[in-house]
Amino acid sequence: MKRLLRGSVAAALLLSALTVPTASATPLISWKPCAEAQLAAAGAECTDIAVPLDHANPGGPRISLAVSRVKHSVPESAYLGVLLVAPDAFTGGGYLFPLTAARLPGAGAAYDWVGFARRGLAPSSPALSCVPNYHDFNRPKYVPTSAADEQVWLDRTRSYADACANQEAKALLPHMRAVDVAADMDYVRAALGRQTVSLFGQTHGSYQAQVYASRYPFRLGRMVLDSSVDPRRVWYGANNVDLAQPLQRNFLIWFDWLAEHADSYHLGRTRDEVKALWDSKIREVSEQPAGGAIGPSELLDFFLVPAYNQASWPVFGKALADWVRTGDAEPLKALFTQVMHRGNDNVYAALLAQICTDAQMPADFPGWRRDAQALHTFAPDTTWGNVWFNAPCLRWPVQASTQVNTGGPTRTLLVAETLDAESPFTGSLETRSRWPNSALLALPGGTSNGVTPNGNACVNAALNAFLLRGELPARQPGVRADAECAPNPRPVPFG
Repeated sequence: MKRLLRGSVAAALLLSALTVPTASATPLISWKPCAEAQLAAAGAECTDIAVPLDHANPGGPRISLAVSRVKHSVPESAYLGVLLVAPDAFTGGGYLFPLTAARLPGAGAAYDWVGFARRGLAPSSPALSCVPNYHDFNRPKYVPTSAADEQVWLDRTRSYADACANQEAKALLPHMRAVDVAADMDYVRAALGRQTVSLFGQTHGSYQAQVYASRYPFRLGRMVLDSSVDPRRVWYGANNVDLAQPLQRNFLIWFDWLAEHADSYHLGRTRDEVKALWDSKIREVSEQPAGGAIGPSELLDFFLVPAYNQASWPVFGKALADWVRTGDAEPLKALFTQVMHRGNDNVYAALLAQICTDAQMPADFPGWRRDAQALHTFAPDTTWGNVWFNAPCLRWPVQASTQVNTGGPTRTLLVAETLDAESPFTGSLETRSRWPNSALLALPGGTSNGVTPNGNACVNAALNAFLLRGELPARQPGVRADAECAPNPRPVPFG
């Protein structure tokens, strides 16, 4: 496969010259107090930056990006510049992330941490929204047991795509790809008055960071990629195929932990006992939704959160145990509304607008069905939810573009837990192969997605060595990690 810019300095210079707006020696923006409560409480600053709706038509209509900044706190002599956060399409992360990153001991104080809400995502404007109540309670069951069940979801997802074609901000839809967001990132860089920035990308933001770094390699200082998506698998493979079995594995690892703490949770003393209880609750809510609202789809959405990050295990363990013990679904409904952003369609609409157009997906549903049926045998709790989550792409109103090939010269620190389900470790290995000036720090046995910064002293030391001094672990031969840290210890029950 041909990789963009690898080994070709001349090509990189040409591409950079063609696509990068002229940078100013001084900032082109003014900062103000943030309206968002968390940012305001932390003393962050905010601004809005106007960028072209269509970067191929820079003199045409403009949209507004909401940008946040947590300034450096070191003396000017130790200041290292801007560290720009690449926004994560799946979580909407970017605008608030500087609050977390700036708490990193050492490097957190040495940079201005800058994030933004990517195009289409509030508080950037306009914001996409197609069907506000699409992820409400009482949705159809995910796992089809008949052609009629399947048709219900096909009709539902097609209706969602049709609504997106007619929503208020529909002019955005042809301009929501990772390459459009990368161009936005470079406008932010230029508006900040910086010739170069360093870059941080976490989870799906890691792919966004790679796209930027591939297209604008000489605008970069250092790059950190945390829990990298496999760039070969964007997005059908990454979402429909690659997630199901790792998520099922990590879901069962959480069951092991619940069983280890049976004296706290009383859900079973072995994995099999906890799984049997879980399966019985799925059957129960299939017949009668809990609290008249939470059926099998809602239950699966909610209690799969622990498969993504072990820090959530105690909260969700208590929620499950309390519901099983009391039968009271009201606390469950309240927590579901809070955690799953019930009623807020903006993140989902903006996400689909990118993943449906970044690269071609299989155009026929029978192919999706064949993949799902094969996976369901091994991942019964996690397969079909992914299918229906992405299925509006089958009828998306905008043609998908050609996959962007990533790779380049940027010095890069990669960090990943080896049992990460959302961004399987193979993605970090592939990313390492595309960035020859990179090093991969692995956390063997860790099951969490989004490793930095989370209080792991070993990981934080590696981050500081790289971000403060440019030091990377020595590159090792072969397809492997270059250094290792132990993952954070598993949590203990509370409450």
